[in-house]
Amino acid sequence: MTLAGLMESKSFLQRALLGIIALLFSWGVQAQGIVGSVHDLSSGGTAQGTGTNDQVCVYCHTPHASDTTAPAPLWNKTLGAASYSQYSTLNTASFESDEAPVGSVSLACLSCHDGTQSMDVVVNAPGRGMGAGNIDGGARTMTNATGAFVPMLGTDLTNDHPISMQYAGGGIDTTTHTLTATASQSTVTLGDPDFVQPYGATINTNPVWWVNTAVGASDDRQKTDMLLYTRNDANNGAGEIEPFVECGSCHDPHNAGTFVADEQVAFLRISNAASAVCTACHVK
Repeated sequence: MTLAGLMESKSFLQRALLGIIALLFSWGVQAQGIVGSVHDLSSGGTAQGTGTNDQVCVYCHTPHASDTTAPAPLWNKTLGAASYSQYSTLNTASFESDEAPVGSVSLACLSCHDGTQSMDVVVNAPGRGMGAGNIDGGARTMTNATGAFVPMLGTDLTNDHPISMQYAGGGIDTTTHTLTATASQSTVTLGDPDFVQPYGATINTNPVWWVNTAVGASDDRQKTDMLLYTRNDANNGAGEIEPFVECGSCHDPHNAGTFVADEQVAFLRISNAASAVCTACHVK
C-alpha cells in the first residue's frame, strides 16, 4: 500500500472511531432520560424515599400481565378510584372548554401523583411469579415537597392547569378535520381562536392530533410536540371524537430534559424559556 493509501486508511479509521464514540455518547445521553431522574424509583434512583428494588421500569410498566384497561402501555400500577375536583368547578369565565371525567393518560400519572396510594404498588412485581404487591414494603408514599416541584398533587386539581379538557374549546372532530398522511395543518374553526391550530394524522385507524413546537419536523408528530389525546367522552354530550389536553400533553415522563433544574423535575417536552411551553398552544 502506498503512503497516500495508508494516510487515507488512517483517516478513515479515525473518522469511524469518532463516529462510534459519538454514537456511544448519544446513547449515554439518551439513557439519562429516566435513569437517575426523579422518576427513577429504584434503589439506585434519586426519587422520594429509598427503594429496595433495583429495577427502574417496573414501578410503572411490566412486560407481562399488565393492566390492559389502563390508558398507558403495559401499565403496572393500580389505577386509583379517587374523586377529583376539576378546574371547571371554579366557574371562571375564561374557561371555554368542556371537560371529560379525569382519565386517559392523566389517570395513569395520577396513580402516583394524587397521593392516594404508595408509589411502589404494582400489579406484577419483578421476579418469577411475584404477583401483585408493594415491591418496597409499602412505605413509599407520595408527599408534598418544598422547593422547585410538587410531586403530590392530591385530588383537588383546581389549582393546576386544566386536564381532560377539549383542546381550544372544541370544534375539531373526524368529520370537520381533514386527516392526511402528511399531517397538513388543520383549517377548521376552533371553538376558541386564541389557540394554535393543531396538526392531525391517522395511526392504526385512530385520529391523532398534536401541536407542533418547531422542534424536529414540522408535520410529523414528535416527542417534543405538545401531544393531544383522542377522547369522545366530554360532558357536552355530543360524544364526538376530538383532541383533549392531558398531563402528557406538556410532560414527557421518560425525559428529564437538558434544561434548568426546575424543568428537569417537571419533565417538560421542551424548554420553557420565554414561556415556550405556554405559547406553543396559547396565542398570547
